[in-house]
This record gives sequence, structure tokens and C-alpha cells, in this order.
Amino acid sequence: MPTPPPADVIEPHLHTDEIQTRDEFDRQLATGRLTGLTVQGLRLDLAPVPDLTGIEVAGTLFVGCRFASRDVGADLVRRGANVVPPFSGLPYPTQPAHLYTPEDLAAGFAEGGFTGMYDTRVYDHFRAHGGALPDVREALGQRLHDHGVDNALADATRIWLARHGPQSVVGIMGGHAVRRGSPAYRMAAVLGWELARADRLVVTGGGPGVMEAANLGAYLADRPAAELTEAIDLLAGAPDFTDHHRYTATALAVRQRYAGVPRQRGGDDLAWARAGGLAIPTWLYGHEPANLFAGRIAKYFSNAIREDTILRLARGGIVFAPGRAGTVQEVFQAATKTYYGTDGASGAYIFLDRGYWTAELPVEALLRPLLAASPFGDLSSTIHLTDDVHEAVRLLTV
Repeated sequence: MPTPPPADVIEPHLHTDEIQTRDEFDRQLATGRLTGLTVQGLRLDLAPVPDLTGIEVAGTLFVGCRFASRDVGADLVRRGANVVPPFSGLPYPTQPAHLYTPEDLAAGFAEGGFTGMYDTRVYDHFRAHGGALPDVREALGQRLHDHGVDNALADATRIWLARHGPQSVVGIMGGHAVRRGSPAYRMAAVLGWELARADRLVVTGGGPGVMEAANLGAYLADRPAAELTEAIDLLAGAPDFTDHHRYTATALAVRQRYAGVPRQRGGDDLAWARAGGLAIPTWLYGHEPANLFAGRIAKYFSNAIREDTILRLARGGIVFAPGRAGTVQEVFQAATKTYYGTDGASGAYIFLDRGYWTAELPVEALLRPLLAASPFGDLSSTIHLTDDVHEAVRLLTV
């Protein structure tokens, strides 16, 4: 029988030897020593350009950094540093220091439409270089990128988890093809709205449909319910995500209309959490338009890492809205973690739409006896079926 790995294997670590901002770098530079540190993704070619000639750099790792000239990098290597420069010709950073924002992914849309935006250009590059089976150069660039996203995600969630605990993070899963304005879309939006207002961090897979709706609700959590309804009605004018340009343009127009969001509580360090929550998408599904309502976006090339990360974070429970194969896969991937206690205690499993999950796709019939047989005792009581969003929120916030 598999046993859960030790806690120190799966918990995010605080790496005190990593430098990810220019302020951190300048403070350390003033000591005259960078020995043994890792400097990630910094633009050291921008003013004020640092003078590294007298700095101790033995064992320092510079990864994804840009220098004023090649000579600077060569001199660092001669003095014992390790330098992994940014890969040339890639449309994405090989060591992103921060999670993406909706503005980052939509950059270029105003000038070039859907095909000109950053998110689409990266996806086109991904497809042109082997997709899920890239050549070795591309694979190295993607792995470095995804490691940077791992780091940035740990940094972005650390303050929230310290204040609210892991049980405050709720995952929302469901069909990507749910049309804007539909009853299922409205239900997911209200769910995200109520959870965010109850100080829960909403986490989705970052796609369209149910996922976009949940992030939209969290994005408008500080607005009245009537304004959420109004926003959904506006989005319903472009209901189908396969109409890429119109779908994206409408999302951007709604964002602009509610540009006053957020009126956050709790300080600027958590503003992103109060204004859309978190989305964790992948360029494997880059044919779907970006979800532009999350506060922060941890976009990966690796779908496997992305899926595991969503479920690892969602310790406060998971809501499964109706969906097909992808959603069912997530149900049992999550159940595996709960059964073996891989990531610690799990919250409630909420299945929205009782009829769907008992008749059309009767996963409860298999899931309940499975969790009842967990080596950690009968966990079947974590399973709940409901047609009522308000009941779902109550179960997740008790």
C-alpha cells in the first residue's frame, strides 16, 4: 500500500538563497558577496547597471539574467559563477520572476488582435516546436520557465496561507465548454463571488466555461450581486470560446468597465487574491482563450505539473460542476490524494447538480466506497451533492 511522502517533500520551501527582485539583489550586492546564491531572471543590463567586478561570486548561479554585455557573463564564469543565460528566440522568459497577470497574457491584443497577443504567440511557438514533445532546446526552455512559475506561485501564495491557512483555498472544477450566460455559468460565478467574500482563495484551472465564471465571480467579489449579473449579461454577447477574438475582446471590455476593482481589504500584498483569485492553466490547451478574470495566473507548459498543483493547493475543498472526461479525471486524481493523505487533510468534495453526478455520470457510486476504505479511516463523509450554490458555500466555509 502506498504511503504519503514526508511533509517536507511536498510542502513549498522558502529558499532563502534565491534572489528574485532587483531590490534584493542591490541589498546583497552592497555586502560585496553573492557567493552561493541564485539570482533569477533579473535585468542586470538596465540602469543603474551594477558593477560586479569586485564582487565575490564563487558558486553563484545566474539563471535567466541579462547582462550589459557578453563580457560581463564571461567574467563571472571565469571567477567561479555559473551562468545560464536566457535562451534566445523564445517568446517567453526562461525564468519568470512573477506570476502572469491578465494584462501580461493579453499584451498585444489591442494592436494585433487575438493572434497578436502574448498568450497566443507563446502557444503558436509551443505548437511549432513539437507541442507536448519538444526538441531538447525547447524542452530545457520550457522546464526552466515552469520552474520559475513554481517559485513565483509559492511566493504569491505564501502570505495568503500564512494568514488564512491551507483550508482557505478552494478549487473549482468543471466543463470548459459551458457557455457564458448559461445557468451553469451563472451558478459558478455566484459560487466564486460568495467564496471570495467569505475570505476563500478561489483556484481554477484557468480555462473558459466554469473556470472563467468562478474567477469572474471572485473578480467582482467587492461589487454588488447586481453588477455580477450585469457583467455576465455583457459576456453572454460572446458566449462561445471558439470565437477567439470576440470572446477575448468582450472579456477585456468587461474588465475595463469594472476597472475600479478591487476595493480590497487586507493590504496590497493580497490584492490579487481579492480581485479574481488564482488560475492555473496550461499551454497544452492553448487553443482555448485565456481566462482574463483571475488576479494571478500560473501558466505552465506541463499539464501534469499544473493539474497536480491545483489539487495540492485546494486543501479547503473542491467544487465539481458538471463536466466531461477532464473533470472526471480531476475527481479521481483528487480522490487519490485524499485516499492516501498525500497532501494532508482534504476539505469537502462538493458536486453541483445532483442529477448530473448521480444519473448522467454517477461518480458518487464509486467514489463513496473508495473513500470509505481509506487507510486513514472512513472519509466518505467529505462527499456532498447539492443543487444549491449557497449550501455549497456553507459546506466550504463552516
